[in-house]
Amino acid sequence: MSCLAIVDPLGSPCGPLQKAVNTAQGLFQRWTDLLQDPSISTREELDWTTNELRNNLRSIEWDLEDLDETINILFTLRSNPRKFSLDPAELRQRKAFISETRQCVKDMKDRMTSPSVQALTEKKNRQALLGEGTKHGWNLETEKYKALDQELENANSQFLDGQVGQQQLIMEQQDEQLELVSGSIGVLKNMSQRIGSELDEQAVMLDDFSHELDTAQSRMDNVLKKLAKVSHMTSGEYEPFCYVLASRRSCQEICSNTGCGSSL
Repeated sequence: MSCLAIVDPLGSPCGPLQKAVNTAQGLFQRWTDLLQDPSISTREELDWTTNELRNNLRSIEWDLEDLDETINILFTLRSNPRKFSLDPAELRQRKAFISETRQCVKDMKDRMTSPSVQALTEKKNRQALLGEGTKHGWNLETEKYKALDQELENANSQFLDGQVGQQQLIMEQQDEQLELVSGSIGVLKNMSQRIGSELDEQAVMLDDFSHELDTAQSRMDNVLKKLAKVSHMTSGEYEPFCYVLASRRSCQEICSNTGCGSSL
């Protein structure tokens, strides 16, 4: 695929990057024309175009690295596609777009540093120093220069707007996740408070039950002591008294049978 045929198949979020690539391709074409035909430009315009092209290519490489890293992260999240709404085919198309764009940037950089281009650049510089360059069509080229500058400014502005929009979307998603987490924390807090109240109530009930057990135990001890006392009196202290009563009754029966006048 040629460098000029690179098109993002899915649009946003690669849209700003696509515009940056188109701008770089326009600069590269203009740079090539200026280099091949010194009569249509000045040295200042060639230097400006060269610097702008290098800066744009460097910026595109940084954006490609960020986008490639993001897509690699998304590939690791494919285990849960329903949660993150990820389409493997879309991710593969993004990777292909990144590879093609990176190759396009490499081709332009290689062209700018090739020996033939270096020779043309040196020739252009010598012509400028010797006064061989021409100012033919200077006014027309100045207008083109201004138009190209405006186009670059618009492209940069659109790219920045796209980046701000993406950051805003990410922040909104993070806010939604924080709200969900906050709601879950509130539910857990209410549950912990209820559990704490129930534990306090059960602790009070256990204290009351323990007090009742202590009271019942004390009463049981008193009853057992009384029973032990009664049992001791029955088995020990009342036995001589019963013996005396039994002996006296036997004597009375003997006297009544023998006619004894004495009585006990």
